[in-house]
Amino acid sequence: MQEKKTILVTSALPYANGPIHFGHIAGAYLPADVFVRYQRLCGCDVKYICGTDEYGIAVSISAEKAGKSPKDHVDHFHAVIQSIFKKFNISFDHFSRTTTTRHTVLSQQFFKELFDNGHIEDKTVDQQYCEPCARFLADRFIEGTCYACGFEGARGDECPGCGAWLDPLKLGNPKCKICSNTPKIRSTRHWFLKLGTFKQKLLDWIDAHPNWKPNVVQFAKNQIKEIESRPITRDMSWGIPVPLSEAKGKVLYVWFDAPIGYIDATMEWAEKIGKPEEWKRYWQNPDCKIVNFIGKDNIPFHLIVWPAMIMGQTTKYTLASDIPANEFYNLEGRQFSKSEGWTIDLDAFFTKYTTDQIRYAIAASAPETKDTDFNWKDFQKFNNSDLANVLGNLVNRVMTFVHKYWNGKSPTFHNYKAAGATQEQEKWSHEKITPFVNEIHERKKTIASLYDSYQLRKASFEMIDLARFGNTFFDAHKPWKLIHENKEQCSEIMFRLLYLLQEIAICSWPIIPDTAQKILTQLGFSESIADLGWMPKFNFNPTQEHTLGTPSILFKKIEDADIQNEIQKITR
Repeated sequence: MQEKKTILVTSALPYANGPIHFGHIAGAYLPADVFVRYQRLCGCDVKYICGTDEYGIAVSISAEKAGKSPKDHVDHFHAVIQSIFKKFNISFDHFSRTTTTRHTVLSQQFFKELFDNGHIEDKTVDQQYCEPCARFLADRFIEGTCYACGFEGARGDECPGCGAWLDPLKLGNPKCKICSNTPKIRSTRHWFLKLGTFKQKLLDWIDAHPNWKPNVVQFAKNQIKEIESRPITRDMSWGIPVPLSEAKGKVLYVWFDAPIGYIDATMEWAEKIGKPEEWKRYWQNPDCKIVNFIGKDNIPFHLIVWPAMIMGQTTKYTLASDIPANEFYNLEGRQFSKSEGWTIDLDAFFTKYTTDQIRYAIAASAPETKDTDFNWKDFQKFNNSDLANVLGNLVNRVMTFVHKYWNGKSPTFHNYKAAGATQEQEKWSHEKITPFVNEIHERKKTIASLYDSYQLRKASFEMIDLARFGNTFFDAHKPWKLIHENKEQCSEIMFRLLYLLQEIAICSWPIIPDTAQKILTQLGFSESIADLGWMPKFNFNPTQEHTLGTPSILFKKIEDADIQNEIQKITR
C-alpha cells in the first residue's frame, strides 16, 4: 500500500449542450472514477471535482433553435448530464457548473492578472462573419477543408482528422455550420493570450514529467513548436463579460473560462463542507498531485492554454502532475452521432443492462493509446465470457458449495501454524495453500500498480484473471471429491477460496463497485468496501464459524437475439 497522498482529480467539464454518451465516459470519466476509487481504498486524501461547461455560441444557438433562453437550456442539460453520471456510478466529490457567480468572478480575475502581467494583447483582426445569421462566427461554427491534412469536415479551431490546431481564416471552402452559407471577412477587435511567451516554460514543465503518455507529450510538443497568440474573447452576449471598459460587448472564450471551473468548483466544495479555505490544500499546495483526465481533443487546451494561464497568474496555483488523455472511443467503427442516429439510447440501455456490465466493457476496451470501439458483440463477450463465466461462476460455485456442506457457515479447520494441526496437514498446507495465498498477494500488487498508472484495460484483465486463477484452483483440488476423502483439507481449500472472494471484491470495486459490494454481502459482511480499504485484515477466522450471506447469480448471460436487436437499432 502506497504512502498517503493529497490528490485532486478533475475530468474535462462536459458541455451542457446535449447528453453525454459512452465515448465521453470512456475518455475522461470512467478512467478518473476508477483511479479515484482506488486511491480512496488506499486511504489517500483524494477529491474528484467536475461540473458542466455552460457558455459559448453553441449553447446560444441551440437555445435559440429550441425557443429557450441559454440559461434554461443549460439548466436542462446540467440535470441530464448529472443523471447520466449517476447511472454510470461516477463518484464525484463535487459537481458544479460554470454559470455561477463565483466562476464569473474568478474567470475575470484570471483575465485581469494575465492582462496586468503583460500576457494579453489586443488586436484588430479579420474574422468570419455570416450575413444571413448576422453574427461573427466562433471557430467551431465554421467548417471547411483542413489545410494540414485535407480532411473535409474540419472545424475552425481544430481538425478531427489529424488533430491540428487550425486558423479558421485558412480553411478551404469555409461554410457557416448554422446556415451553410459562405461567410464574409470583417474586422473586429479582440484580446489575445500571448502563448509564445510561455513556450519554454511549457516545454520545461512537460519534460519534468517523463512518465506521461508518449502520445500526449508528442502531440503537445508538436503544437508548441508552432505556438502563437490565441484569441480569448468573442463577439456575443452569452458568456462572461471581458472585465475591460474598452471591451464592451465582448465575452471570454469558453475555452478560456472552462478550466477555471476546476478551481472555483473546488472552492464551492470547500464552502459546502464548512471549510472555505480547504481548496487551497489542493490548488495552492505544491505537494498535491493534480490529475486532469481528458479526451484527445482537449490536449491543446490542457497542455498549452490552461497551464500558460496558470503560469501567467500573480496568484499561485499548482500545475497538473499528470494528464492521462485517452484517444477516441467510437461506436461500431464510427464516431457517436445523435443527429445521424449512430448512438445508443441510454434510458433504454439501463432498462436491460446493469451499470457494472457497461463499466467493465468500457474499461476492458478503453482507448488508452489508440482509438477503440464499443461494439455489441464485444459487450456480449465481456459479459458472458468474463463476468458471467469466470467471475460470476467462481463466486457462485464457492458460495453454493460452502452452503451445501457447511450449512451456510464458513469452514473451520486446524491452521497448520496452530496447535492441533498434524504434521501431515502442516506439510500439505504449506505445499498447496501457501503458494496459492502468495500468488493472490502478488496479483493484487499488480492490479494496484495498474490502477495507480491509469491502465484500465490491463487492470480489467488482471481482475478477471484473478477469478480465473480461483476457478483453476477449485478445479485442481476437486472439493466435490475431497469433501468425502479429507474434510480437513477441503475445509482449508474452501476457506482460502472465501478469502480469495474477499480480495476479488476489493480488487474489482474500482471498476464494478455494485458487484464488488454484492460479493462482500454474500460473504456475510455488512461493511462497505470503501470502509474496508485496499489492505484490510481478513474477516474470517479458521477456528470460528461465520454466517455467510445467501448465494445469488451476479451476471445473467446476454443472448445473441438481444445483441442482434441492438445492432439493428443503429444500422437500419
